[in-house]
Amino acid sequence: MGISTAFLTLAILGSVAARDTIPVHRTTDFTPDGRGSASAWERAEWHEMPRIGEKVSDFRSRFRILYSGTGIYLLFHGTDGKVTSRYRRDFDDLYNADVFEAFFHTRPSDPVYFEYEVSPRNRELALIIPNLGGRFFGWTPWKYDAKRRTVHQVSIVREKGRMKGWMAEVFIPYALLEPLRDCPPKPGVVWNANFCRLDYDSGRMEKWAWSPVRSGFHEFERYRSVRFE
Repeated sequence: MGISTAFLTLAILGSVAARDTIPVHRTTDFTPDGRGSASAWERAEWHEMPRIGEKVSDFRSRFRILYSGTGIYLLFHGTDGKVTSRYRRDFDDLYNADVFEAFFHTRPSDPVYFEYEVSPRNRELALIIPNLGGRFFGWTPWKYDAKRRTVHQVSIVREKGRMKGWMAEVFIPYALLEPLRDCPPKPGVVWNANFCRLDYDSGRMEKWAWSPVRSGFHEFERYRSVRFE
């Protein structure tokens, strides 16, 4: 490989890496309302979550992300035709029904990450997950109150009385992510992450994921990166 070819290859790889990492802008704290009404969201781009696996519907899925001095803000939106979820309690098996999910792998050298799920019924599931050689199991928060609690709200998007989609807006405090390292993030810090969706309207699982996982959302080695600005 000649010098010019080598430089061209490095430039291409660099541009791919740049596209694979998205910036997370800083904001002052605000209260989620489930509709993304806060003006702070004007600074955050929508990012598409591509479908993985078989196409069952024409639904689209996307997310936004911000951070503050106290935690992470997420805004999800997905087109949808109905709510498919029988779960009415927090920390139920929400992944067996319609749900948005987020994964934060704050130190890629540590096989431990955080998973958060929120359903269209505004139920939640928060887990710290050790993933050791593909063997993983989630641990729910201890003393889940006060500054360790999330704030989460959802809204159903309707048009002429018919459901056209749903949104979820979540605040995840850094205190809930303990003892993960590189948290709270400082400007310039990079975490690996994934943002996902499950939908069961057809009677079968349909999946979307921002990171290019092959089949499962726990393929943390394939997570893409977010950089805190």
